Amino acid sequence: MDAGATAPRRRRRRGRSPWLHVAMIPLTLLWISPILFVVMIALRSFDDIAERGLGAFPVSLTLDGFAGAFAGGGLLQALGNSLLVTAAGVIGSLLLSSWAAYALSRYRIPGRKAILLVMLAGNLLPPQILLVPVAQITQSVGIYDSLFALTLVQVGFGIGFYTFVLHGFMRGLPEEMFEAARLDGAGAARIYAQLVLPLSRPSLAALAALATTWIFNDLIWALTVLRSETKFPITAALLNLQGGFSSQWNVIAAASLVAAIPTAIVFFIFQKQFVSGLLVGSNK
Repeated sequence: MDAGATAPRRRRRRGRSPWLHVAMIPLTLLWISPILFVVMIALRSFDDIAERGLGAFPVSLTLDGFAGAFAGGGLLQALGNSLLVTAAGVIGSLLLSSWAAYALSRYRIPGRKAILLVMLAGNLLPPQILLVPVAQITQSVGIYDSLFALTLVQVGFGIGFYTFVLHGFMRGLPEEMFEAARLDGAGAARIYAQLVLPLSRPSLAALAALATTWIFNDLIWALTVLRSETKFPITAALLNLQGGFSSQWNVIAAASLVAAIPTAIVFFIFQKQFVSGLLVGSNK
C-alpha cells in the first residue's frame, strides 16, 4: 500500500479527540436515568416505597414486584399474546411487502407509481378516524375479539410503508444481475428467493426491528378489535394492571420492565443490520 495514502488515515486516527466521549457521558447518563429509576422502583418493596417515597434509595432489594406482576396481572399470558401477534405480524407484513416491492420495482405494471402513492398515503391517515370502521369490519367478517384480527390489522396498516421502503431499495439493484439470472433460466420466483431476498437483507432487518417495536408496543388497535382480557397483549395488560395496582408502584414498574425487554433484545440483535439498513443508498 502506498505510504502517502496511509499518512492521511494515520493523521485522522491521531486527530480523534477524546473530548467527544467525555461530553457524551453526561448525556448518556441523562438518557438512561429514567430506566435506572424504574429499575430501582421495581426492586423496592411496597412498604419501603410507602414509608420513604419514590425518590428514596432502596434499603433492600426484592423481587416482590415482579412476582406480583406475574401473579396478579396475567402478565405471562399477555406477553405470550404479544409475542405471537408480533411474530406473525412482522413475518406476514414483510413477506407481503417484499412481494409487492419486487413486482412494482422489476415489472412494468400499469399505474405502479399511483399504487405506491396510494399505499403510502394510507399510512398518513390518523388511526383515530379509522377506529370505528376497523371495529365494524372485524365484527362483520366474524373475526372480532381474536388475535387473528389484531394481526391482520397490524399487517394491513404496515404493509404500505414497508413496500415503499423496499421498493426504493430493490429499484436500485443493478439490472445486469437480473438479466444474467434470466439468461441462466431463472424464473421470477427463483430470482426473488435467491437474488433479491439475500441482497435486501439489511433493509429487511431494519424494517423487522421497526415493525417489532411498532407492533409489540401498540395499544390503540388492541383496544379496538379485542374485548376479552385473556387475549390482551402486554400493553393492554399494563393498562389493566395500573387500574388494579394503582398504589403498588413496584408492581407497575416491574411489569413495565418486563414489557420493554423483548423489543430491547430485538434491537440489540439487529443493531448492526438496523444501522446498515438505514444507511443503504446514502453513498449513492
